[in-house]
Parts: sequence; structure tokens; C-alpha cells
Amino acid sequence: MHEPYVYVAPDNPAIVKNNDLCTSCGHCYAVCEEANGVAGREKVACLNCGQCAAACPEQAITPKNDVPLVEAAVNDPEKIVVFSTSPSVRVGLGDAFGRLDGQYVEDKMVAALRALGGDYVLDVTFSADLTIVEEGTELLSRILDQSGPLPQFTSCCPAWVKYAETFHPEILPNISSAKSPIGMQGALVKTYFAFQNQIDPQNIVHVAVTPCTAKKFEISRPELNAAGAAGCCPQMRDVDYVITTKELAWWMKKKGVDYDALQPSPFDSLLGKGTGAGVIFGNTGGVMEAALRAAYTLLEKKPAPDTLLDFEPVRGLSGIKSAEVTIAGKTIKTAVAFGTANAEKLIESEAFNHFHFIEVMTCPGGCISGAGQPQGHIIPPPDSLRKKRMRSLYREDERLTRRNSLDNPEVQELYREFLKTPGSELARFLLHTRYHAR
Repeated sequence: MHEPYVYVAPDNPAIVKNNDLCTSCGHCYAVCEEANGVAGREKVACLNCGQCAAACPEQAITPKNDVPLVEAAVNDPEKIVVFSTSPSVRVGLGDAFGRLDGQYVEDKMVAALRALGGDYVLDVTFSADLTIVEEGTELLSRILDQSGPLPQFTSCCPAWVKYAETFHPEILPNISSAKSPIGMQGALVKTYFAFQNQIDPQNIVHVAVTPCTAKKFEISRPELNAAGAAGCCPQMRDVDYVITTKELAWWMKKKGVDYDALQPSPFDSLLGKGTGAGVIFGNTGGVMEAALRAAYTLLEKKPAPDTLLDFEPVRGLSGIKSAEVTIAGKTIKTAVAFGTANAEKLIESEAFNHFHFIEVMTCPGGCISGAGQPQGHIIPPPDSLRKKRMRSLYREDERLTRRNSLDNPEVQELYREFLKTPGSELARFLLHTRYHAR
């Protein structure tokens, strides 16, 4: 017989629990068991996804607050604080200030981070585009050259990767070796970005702003120190801290930042902007859609058709979706799942073997519903809120001129001036990683 609640270890890097507030209602246990397929197993594990916190009506479980650590860096005159922002933050932040649910507030978000003391504010959609280039190159190599096992699973979601490491180490060779966008961004901020701006990387404090509590765990992975390992200080981390959208909103209110008075501010250049394909990474199916747009262009040598710029089969809130696309005479079979319990269904049934490429995200609807997002004063967040956030990202994708990751001029320049080619020795060192059984 189990207790009707999840245990949160004191050293959990992502979430904390105030046991005095816990009423043993069981909501946390239910989401961990039913959506994640983790609670109730013989092997005890935490994916650090924080969905238990998102389901807790008493707020006994909350994201760990790392703002004080970031504030200390901002107040240190010798440090250069670089913020990198994930796509979903800009459709969640406004909710904390009474704006329309899912409103796209990118300019206000950037302005707020500058008001809080950021020296540079960069966009992780840049590295989302970079992820598509590296991960897509890897996928095509597996399909066309049999360079690795199929299907290839996405690697963007750290909670999913940890799930696979914990419960299915046999599929680790199938997971793309490409780092998550934040993992790539971190390695580049303290190498390419630092060099171009003539900054000592040891003076940079790199802070990722995300919807995701599991990113707090991800940045602690021992192998995410590529920038330091490439130089003389392997102890240097690629990303120093992660704060969630909730923490950013809390910090703004604490410091008296007037949301309404914020004047729109753009991202800094160099690692500063992505395409529409990078923007939709925040939605379930977004990584798949972005990858198919790039794959079409790479194989057909022409722009992706309109059907791949609005690819409905991989969109929406169905827990498991599948689609087939014929490109250059090759039929590519894909699947999309959110919730690791749904991924488990694919794995246990061996249905995953029928596909070439599978996207997995842990949170319902994707990153737009990460546990670090404001919840619209409703616990748990309703699908209506998720749909509004998803639609907001799709609208931004539609608005942008560049909607294919291959068309990002800053990514093109990065390869031309630094990485040379996708999958090059330097790209493999900085932008790819490895996994291990837990």
C-alpha cells in the first residue's frame, strides 16, 4: 500500500515540498502515475517534470526558486549575466499579470529581463533551429545510410530522456545525440558568443528562462560542460541557472517592475533570433513539424510546401498522433506523444518500431504547459489554456517570413564562421551528448 502523495527528496534540483501544506489529497500521485507512468513502479524515480506541482491545489509542491542565486550574479559587478529565453515563456508570462491567456509578450519579456539587470538577452528559438539542423542531419543519416538504429527519438525533453534512462535503457541508442536547444545554447554562449563579444567565458553567468522545471536537473548533468571542457576549466557549466516563467514573474513583482510601463525591447544579435520553426518547439508536435520542413528542403532541394507549414496531423492535444510524409520518394513515418505514460504504450507494444522518427514531450500539450508556467489561477491548468498558448505560437510562426530552420541567417553564419558543417567534429563536441542507464 502506497502513501497517496509523491515524495520529494530534499536535494531535488527542480521542485520543493512543504509537508505542512500537504493534505494527502492524492492529486500529485495521480498525475505521476497516470500521465507519467512513474508513481507506483517498483523502481522509485522522479523525472523532475514538476507536473505534481502543477496539480497540487494546496501548492505544497512548487518549483525550486533559484532567483536569489541569479540576483547575486546580477549584483556582482564582475559578472556578465546572459539570459536565454525559451519559446513558451513568451506565451505564459502575461498570464501572471492579468493579460489575455496565452498572449504573445516577447517584447515585454525581453524588456523585463533587461530591467532586472540582464546584460544580454538571447533567444533559445535560435538553438531550436540549430537543433533541427543537427538532429535532422542525424535522422537522415540513420534513414539513408543506416548510421544508427531506427526509430530516432527526440532528445529535447529532459524528463523524457531521464524516463528512458531509468526505465528503458535499451532504447538509449535510438535517442538523438543532439542536445536540447538549451544545452546547445549553453555551449555556444560560452564559446562562440563569448569570443565574438570579447568576453571571458568564466565571467559569464548564463541563465536559461524556461517553462520547464526539469531543465533545472538537465543543466546539472555532468556532460553539459562542453564549453569548459573545450578550454581550461572543465568545472565551468554551460548553463549556470534555470529560472521558470513563474520565478520570472515573482522576481518582477518583488523588484517592482511595472509590466504595463515596460517599453518593447528586441533580443540582442548573435544567438538572438529564430525562425517560426523554432518558435513552435513549445507545442507538442512542433519539433516534428519543424524537422519535416527541414527534411523536405534537404531532400527535395526546394522550399517546404504549405502542407508542411500547417501540418495538422501532428498538432493538437491527442496523447499519441502519427503521420506519414513522402519526401523524394521516401515515405517517412512519424509519431508524436506527450506524457511518458503514452511513450510507454508505444514502447511496450513495440509499435514504435514501425516509425522512423518519434517526438516525445512529458508535459501535456508540450512545453507550453510546463510546470514552471503560470496556471491562470486554475489547478490543474485546463486544456482551454493550453490551446490558447499553442495557438499563439502557431500565429507567430505564421507571421514570420522565415519558417524553416535552414533559413535562419544566424545559424548559417554560425556554420560558416565556426562549426563548418552539421555533424562536424566541433559540432559533435559542443552540440551532442550521451546518455546512461540509471
